[in-house]
Amino acid sequence: MRLNAFIAQATGISRRKADELIKAGRVSIDGKEASLGTKVTDTAIVKLDDRTLVQTSRRLVIMVNKPEGYVVSRSGQGSKTVYDLLPSEYASLKPVGRLDKNSSGLLLMTDDGQLAQSLTHPSKSKLKIYMVSLDKSLTSKDELQISQGIRLEDGDSRLELTGFSADRKRMTVKMSEGRNRQIRRTFQSLGYIVTKLHRISFGEYGLNGLEIGKYVKL
Repeated sequence: MRLNAFIAQATGISRRKADELIKAGRVSIDGKEASLGTKVTDTAIVKLDDRTLVQTSRRLVIMVNKPEGYVVSRSGQGSKTVYDLLPSEYASLKPVGRLDKNSSGLLLMTDDGQLAQSLTHPSKSKLKIYMVSLDKSLTSKDELQISQGIRLEDGDSRLELTGFSADRKRMTVKMSEGRNRQIRRTFQSLGYIVTKLHRISFGEYGLNGLEIGKYVKL
């Protein structure tokens, strides 16, 4: 955690104000004057003037194996939502990234905005892995075209395809982007319909046997 975020969480002041205190030389880490941008370890002793700061709460991250038919929203507008799968104390958590109603699999939820940003910002290029099924067999020509890049209305889409089934209707799809319905739109542009899309991995996080509809605290 960055020092300004640690101070803000421990004192209730803004991160901007925390930066001002750091610049003024009023913050120390393990007895040494701190500098802007420093990261705080779990064992560090942080002081503001002579006051030792204590982190009031640690971030909360959970992983849900989302079933098909659930929307990633608090307002389902008639549909079931991922919040229906969780106890009430997790109602304030926000989803990290997208997973549409007809897709299933790994969904991260957290109260840590910085973590969510680090996982979803394009510059971080977090690898996501999906198990995908199509309505018909994927030709070798179309496989090559997808691997080289498909032009969509919001930019090029390039997917890595591996692990084909014998009939070439099922495969593993790897990608580092995360635009809205990108996998579905990529295949649709070549005349295919994605009949099943299940995310099994997001960055360093994997389902690791988590049952569908269940969650685990990380």
